[in-house]
Amino acid sequence: MVNTQEKISINAAGKRLGCLASEIANMLNGKHTPAYAPNKAPNVVVEVSNAAQMQISEKKKDNKIYERYTGYFGGRKEITLAQLIEKKGYGEALRKAVYGMLPGNRLRKVKMKKLQINE
Repeated sequence: MVNTQEKISINAAGKRLGCLASEIANMLNGKHTPAYAPNKAPNVVVEVSNAAQMQISEKKKDNKIYERYTGYFGGRKEITLAQLIEKKGYGEALRKAVYGMLPGNRLRKVKMKKLQINE
């Protein structure tokens, strides 16, 4: 029994952020294969190219807010999508979108390691 990883390449040029993220999440879940099982991580590597050429509207960049909490009083931090892209790049915005679309179980971390983003 040989475990070969299936490599899927996606060109992100001209595609919208949410549509692209849901397509990637379905592939990382393994729903495109006939051997889909929700308790198994498939042998799939998804490689995304041209992430900087994704289509994101200016309204989305200004209004989309990511929140986190440090654990201290008054420790709620907010960052907009435009600030995130400026600070960490388009790849991180796509990574956060895909992360939110995967089921929140122990396999989420395993599946996210199989996502490769090139700007």
